[in-house]
Amino acid sequence: MSDGNANRTAIVTGGSRGIGRAIVEALAGEGWRVFLCSRRQESVDEAVTVLAGRFGDRVEGRAVDVRDQEEVDAFVEWVLERAGRIDCLVNNAGLGRFGPVDELTGEEWREVLRTNLDGAFYFLRAVAPAMKRQGSGWVFNVASLAAKNPFAGGAAYNASKFGLLGFSEAAMLDLRHSGVRISCILPGSVETGFRADRSDSSWMLAPEDVARTVVDLLAYPERALPSRVELRPSRPPRR
Repeated sequence: MSDGNANRTAIVTGGSRGIGRAIVEALAGEGWRVFLCSRRQESVDEAVTVLAGRFGDRVEGRAVDVRDQEEVDAFVEWVLERAGRIDCLVNNAGLGRFGPVDELTGEEWREVLRTNLDGAFYFLRAVAPAMKRQGSGWVFNVASLAAKNPFAGGAAYNASKFGLLGFSEAAMLDLRHSGVRISCILPGSVETGFRADRSDSSWMLAPEDVARTVVDLLAYPERALPSRVELRPSRPPRR
């Protein structure tokens, strides 16, 4: 654990499981104070209870629907009241609805776009004033290689991740001169334990690999801004 991180505060959305949970653990393990959110309060409570056994009061959380701007604003205000600053935001919350474009419902389309794209905008918009006042901050938007590689059945998911990449790079240009660095992380296939297909997945990335990327980027000198990071499995199955 780095003592220099003891007063640094992070927000991780979708932080109760999978990639988000791994990022929470990695940051807390480095000494950060971490505030996680997830849509269901029971998921938040379970995660915070388990993580408290390892990290004490360095991990806290609340339920937030990232699609609701008022809920997002209230959560960020709560974090500022508790910690006084926000040094890092990880926009990780996301979901996928897959199928041929002519079979997707309007509700499925909106659910994906509102979660994966609107949620990232709401959170970045909410934390930006605090980061600008500080003159520093990191925002990590967890996208996917699907942000540049479309696939059949992925119309909604691809659209959300293509949009997230574009949003990240435009926001990076908006905020870089205020000391706020924004990076979009594009992982390939990640084994999160929730796949319906239980065939061999040993070749896939682990959530901890994405978490390691966040921790490593946070250690970059202030003069450096890796604005887009692509993370692939080393040896995927041959096609």
